[in-house]
Amino acid sequence: MSYNPKFGPAAQTPEQRAWVLEQMQRILPALKKASPSIQQLYARYVAGELSWSQVSQARAAEPVAENCSR
Repeated sequence: MSYNPKFGPAAQTPEQRAWVLEQMQRILPALKKASPSIQQLYARYVAGELSWSQVSQARAAEPVAENCSR
């Protein structure tokens, strides 16, 4: 496996990225309360299509009403 600088050293494989996402959701429960479009971004992060920075930028750009779904 070659190192991808797009991800941290502990997030090089899909399994590692899934674990990282689980840990972030434990620490920041608001990450669990995500709209379907944000959940798709999480899946793309785990698959290695997006970096966490790209996910964060997309979350910030999402309309507030959808971002705060209850």
